[in-house]
Amino acid sequence: MRVRFWGTRGSIPTPGSSTLRYGGNTSCVEVQAADGTLVILDCGTGARGLGQDLAARLHPIQGHLLIGHTHWDHIQGFPFFTPLFSPDNTWDIYAPGDRGRQIEACLAGQMAYEYFPITLEALHADVRLHDLKEGSLDLGSIRVSTQYLNHPALTLGYRLEADGVTVVYATDHEPNSLLPYDAPPGEMPIHHEDRRHIKFLEGADLVIHDTQYMLSEFPAKAGWGHAPMERVVDYALLARVKQLALFHHDPDRDDEAVDRLSDAAQTRADAGQDPLRVFAAAEGQVIELGTARALPRPPLTPHASALLARSPKAASTVLIVDDDPDMVMLLEATLGAEGVRVRTAPNGRAALTLAREIGPSLILLDMNLPELDGLAVCRILRAEPDSRLHDIPIVILTGEKLKESDVIEAFAAGATDYLTKPIKPTLVRSRVRTWLSCTSLA
Repeated sequence: MRVRFWGTRGSIPTPGSSTLRYGGNTSCVEVQAADGTLVILDCGTGARGLGQDLAARLHPIQGHLLIGHTHWDHIQGFPFFTPLFSPDNTWDIYAPGDRGRQIEACLAGQMAYEYFPITLEALHADVRLHDLKEGSLDLGSIRVSTQYLNHPALTLGYRLEADGVTVVYATDHEPNSLLPYDAPPGEMPIHHEDRRHIKFLEGADLVIHDTQYMLSEFPAKAGWGHAPMERVVDYALLARVKQLALFHHDPDRDDEAVDRLSDAAQTRADAGQDPLRVFAAAEGQVIELGTARALPRPPLTPHASALLARSPKAASTVLIVDDDPDMVMLLEATLGAEGVRVRTAPNGRAALTLAREIGPSLILLDMNLPELDGLAVCRILRAEPDSRLHDIPIVILTGEKLKESDVIEAFAAGATDYLTKPIKPTLVRSRVRTWLSCTSLA
């Protein structure tokens, strides 16, 4: 398997003399298996150079484009990707969806008349669009597994397996929790979603991971959907990854600052028990992996498929339990924009009655409630014989920064996740979409 970086920057392109070594183009990575299967990861501004290179060396081109999410820095290169304009080429394009025509709507919106002179319909290549959820799919000789990431947009990470090796592409992703705060290198995080993320990286020969920030910078950036380098190194150590590519470099970080970040990351990695090579991904960098031999793998079942059938989206119901009318109004407006049905309860006892009556898809549950607090409600629901209730995702809402013991208690009570107030509407929307996708599409 051959990996080449065409764009490594995050958020916005940063051309100039201070970013020459690591590059100023946004996210785009080329992966090619030994049998020629071609996969492109994201289509930021780096895709322009990639497209020119592909057009010069391959004809016709049959490729697969995996988009992690549709924020601009991951799709801005799409209208400038030359291979889309040749009628001899075939492209399958994949991105996270939620039963609608998600990827088609996003790409068409970016190429609307008001913003760009060429519309999506004007592409000459045979272009097929696919919405994805968590699961797996085969692209030629490459088995791809997908998993949701924590970002203020519905976002998927991709695990690619071929030629006896594994590459994981995980950008953009924010830890679900930083606990324990003063963890030494390689200590296991508390949040189950962080542990699940580590499992997704497990044993990879190469992990390409968003490391836009450092822990010292993170407090001012919390909720923006990006990872501090120190936690990513810990994830890689715990997952026994062989190589970690620091990726999605902050637009304010010049080459020298990226050097310092990379050096600090390697120092932290060296404190772990297993060898881990850490480097900062640079435009033009090529990594050769694998034995050039395909390994047998079990066939995929329809249930395990990551492909999302395009069908009318059934509205989900979210139960909001909070005694603060302002918070309820904010959450109702935020979720209403997602087409979600909302029911509300002002206290724990009312919440139990309503949950049993309607069987919601998700519960947003304030920790401090009158009569019966949020954790007590959690425990009662988890003891219910009705699977609609004891398996339902429950997201705890808290107005205070939780201590490690509080988080452990919340998870022991049956909480699935937690959000700290004040809550950014974009983060609420993405987390709710993720949990609803995990439950309604399972």
